[in-house]
Amino acid sequence: MRSETFAHLDGKIAVVTGSSSGIGRAIAIEFARAGAEVLVHYRESAEAAGKVVEEIDALGLCPARLLTADLSLEANLNDFVARCRALVGEIDIWVNNAGADLLTGPNRDLDAGQKLQSLWETDVRATVLLSRIVGRAMQARGGGVLLNVGWDQADRGMEGDSGELFAASKNAIMGFTRSLAVSLAPEVRVNCLAPGWIRTAWGEQAPDHWQQRVLRETPLKRWGTPEDVARMARFLASDEAAFITGQVINVNGGAVR
Repeated sequence: MRSETFAHLDGKIAVVTGSSSGIGRAIAIEFARAGAEVLVHYRESAEAAGKVVEEIDALGLCPARLLTADLSLEANLNDFVARCRALVGEIDIWVNNAGADLLTGPNRDLDAGQKLQSLWETDVRATVLLSRIVGRAMQARGGGVLLNVGWDQADRGMEGDSGELFAASKNAIMGFTRSLAVSLAPEVRVNCLAPGWIRTAWGEQAPDHWQQRVLRETPLKRWGTPEDVARMARFLASDEAAFITGQVINVNGGAVR
């Protein structure tokens, strides 16, 4: 059963890119709990994405759909949107969550230039171009919601290679969000989630000094969860947020540095 009436998404069609795990998975499931029909996207993790679909179907509200695409390739983007529409029809909510994983797996061993290229292709270019394709279609229809994903430390700085590279890519997304919101208003609302220390795959295996840093820098004294971010996404996608656009919303437990 749908858990609440506040911030419901009954009758809405939502696409969440990169939703086989982590924050994307949590957003897809939360949207489904709110009553939306959700399309789950993945690039390689077919088994994990299939489990997300099973979890959504088990809610007994709306069936989930599953679609794969490599969004790092610009040539795939128009086709991906077309295939989404072929599966679910016109799209009401689009979440650009897919991003390059540079902290776990083989990509962590890439050099800085290769990491930057990966972030550009998946995080920045895909977000910008998909937002323009989908956003203009929503605008022509007279309504819709776009959500992008930034990073709470992007605009205040974090030391190290990862901090520098993620700041470059996520600041691009955050600035783009603000401008696109103006371009697509008043028909389409565009906002950006800026997660802080969220316990995804990297956080689960981070060494003790990182665990202590998270507690030290977060006034609420805990890691955030993907579900914390998902609940904010649900609110921003709902009619309760009808007067909110062009904003970057920190979901970070109050961290200020």
